[in-house]
Amino acid sequence: MSATDQENKHTAPDARARLRPGEPSEALDWLGSPVDCATCAWREGIRAQGLCKPMVACVHDRYAKRIERFLDTNPEASDAVLAHPYFEVRAIATKHASIFRLPALLNDPDPEVRAGAVMRLPARQGMRLRTDPDRKVRVAVAARLTGPDLVPLSTDDDYYVRMVVARRLPHDMLPLMMHDPEAEVRRAVARRIGEEWLMAMAWDVDPLVRLDVARRLSAQQLAVLIEDPDMRVRHAVAERIDPRHLSALAADDDPLVAEMARDRLQRLDREADGTVAAAAPPATGIVLAVDASRPGNGGSPDA
Repeated sequence: MSATDQENKHTAPDARARLRPGEPSEALDWLGSPVDCATCAWREGIRAQGLCKPMVACVHDRYAKRIERFLDTNPEASDAVLAHPYFEVRAIATKHASIFRLPALLNDPDPEVRAGAVMRLPARQGMRLRTDPDRKVRVAVAARLTGPDLVPLSTDDDYYVRMVVARRLPHDMLPLMMHDPEAEVRRAVARRIGEEWLMAMAWDVDPLVRLDVARRLSAQQLAVLIEDPDMRVRHAVAERIDPRHLSALAADDDPLVAEMARDRLQRLDREADGTVAAAAPPATGIVLAVDASRPGNGGSPDA
């Protein structure tokens, strides 16, 4: 590695991060004792090079941001702290540690550490944590898995895990989640499900789900939602529905829906008038063209 590369790799923390408002004004370790640089294992290396700084970037500080700055600046130190007693150190170290050291952390007692390991390891190594007791670990697993491997998480007890699954599950598997008990999950499904299944969600009990459906249905299919009980859905229908159905919406009980339908009808009428006018050339132009093509005796050119 060249001297320039070495310089780019290690940027002194005090040059890019300083004590910010809201950060602790003291340097305490995870047990609440003052941080002592004199006893630090990196005092003759990292510390001597100015690559750490108390209250800014320090792996011994209990404040997570300072630990993060230290390991971001000195990623090669990550492997050495994977067994640190403070979970924040282990969790942050998973971002930079050798991937070959991470499988053991899938058994770490802290969920932050397990989730961090899942996010870096090959997806299949995290499959056994699909039933992890902590939601953040299962969310991490869902964010890494693909295809059929996601299906067991589609019925997870936690709605956000299912939300992540709904955003990642292949389109042809999304019908499995059409009837999820959480409306937000069904909305995620409605935004991605294949068109052949979309119509089946037009009768969902939640109006926001139906609204998402209305935004994707074709102009012809929107007719099924003309009488939807929610005006937001009917308004979305009026914006895009096949013009043949606009008359019914122009008489809608909600003034905004009716106005949208009438505006579209008027616009269509104006466009129709404009199209007819543009298609018919001026009469004088026709006469001049015919006159120019006639022989002097007034007969046709072929006469």
